Amino acid sequence: MATAELAIHCAGLTKRYESRTGPVDAVNGLDLEVSTGGCFGLLGPNGAGKTTTIEILEGLLAPTSGQVEVLGMAWRRNEDALRQRIGISLQETRFAEKLSVHETLSLFRSFYRKGMEPAAAMDLVSLGEKKGSWVGKLSGGQRQRLAVACALVGDPDLLFLDEPTTGLDPQSRRQLWEIIRDFGARGRTVMLTTHYMDEAERLCDQVAVVDHGKVIALGSPADLIARLGGDHVVEFAVNGAAGQAADAGHHDAGALNEAALMALPAVSGVRMEATGISLTVTQPHVAIPGLLQMLRSESLELARLTTRHVSLEDVFVTLTGRHLRDDQAPSS
Repeated sequence: MATAELAIHCAGLTKRYESRTGPVDAVNGLDLEVSTGGCFGLLGPNGAGKTTTIEILEGLLAPTSGQVEVLGMAWRRNEDALRQRIGISLQETRFAEKLSVHETLSLFRSFYRKGMEPAAAMDLVSLGEKKGSWVGKLSGGQRQRLAVACALVGDPDLLFLDEPTTGLDPQSRRQLWEIIRDFGARGRTVMLTTHYMDEAERLCDQVAVVDHGKVIALGSPADLIARLGGDHVVEFAVNGAAGQAADAGHHDAGALNEAALMALPAVSGVRMEATGISLTVTQPHVAIPGLLQMLRSESLELARLTTRHVSLEDVFVTLTGRHLRDDQAPSS
C-alpha cells in the first residue's frame, strides 16, 4: 500500500538508549502500517517498547534509525503541519489546576488554526455541567475526560489515545467508546493503547502486539483469536492430597503435563499457569469428558472448572507469555 494511503508507516524503526551496562534497544526494527480510518490498537506488556513507539509516532521522541511517516509526512520536515492534524491524550496529563474546564479547552483550541468550539468538545465527553469548575476540583475520571476533550478540540485527522478509559466509571467508558467509533466512522484514524482487552476487542479494527521492541502479531481481533485454533477455553485446577487447591501449573509429571493434555480429544492448546491450567479446545463437550476421565485415572480431584469463549487476552498471553497487566519481565 502506498504511504499516502496510510495514517502511519514505520520501517526498521529503532530506538537505542545507552546505559552503564551497555546499550538497550527499546524498539528493535519495528515495522508497522496503519491504514487511514478506523481504530488501531497497539498492545504490549510493560517494557515491550510500546510507549517508546507511540512517543516516536507522536513526535515526542526522535528514533535512532528507521523510517517513520505520519499522515504521509516525516516529523523532521513537516512538524508544524503534523501538529495541526493530530490529537494526543497521554496516559497522565497535568493541567493548570486554577483554570476552569472552559478556559483549559479554550487554551488548547488556540493552538490550532482550525477546530471545534470548546463547548462542543465539552459536550462530547459530558463535561458541560463542569464548564466553570476549576480543574483542581475535578475527579480523576473527569480529568481523564478533559484530557480526551483537549485531544479532540483541534478536530484532528489522527488521534492518539493512551489508556483513555483508565479511571472512568462504566457509563463514561462506554460513552468514550461511542466517541471513538464515531471518530473512525468519519474517516479519521485512532491509535489506541489499552490494558483492557475487552476494549481492544470491541473498538479495534486491527491490533498489533509488540514485544521486545518488535511487532510479533498483526491482524483483526477476530483473525488473531482464530489463529489459536479453538473457540473455547477450559480452565481447571485440582486439589492436593490435603484437600487444598494444588498449583496445577507445577504438575509436570504424570498425567498433567503438556504433552498428555495436548493428546486429549478436541484440545488445540495448553497453558500452564500458577493458578491452574487452561486448555484451548474446539469442542468443549468432547474435551471435558476426556479431561475428567484423565483426572479419575490419576486419582486427582477437580477443584474448579470453567469454560468461556476464547478472547484477545488468550492470544496475548499465548504470544508473550504474560498477561497485559503483568509488571514483571518474563523469565529467561
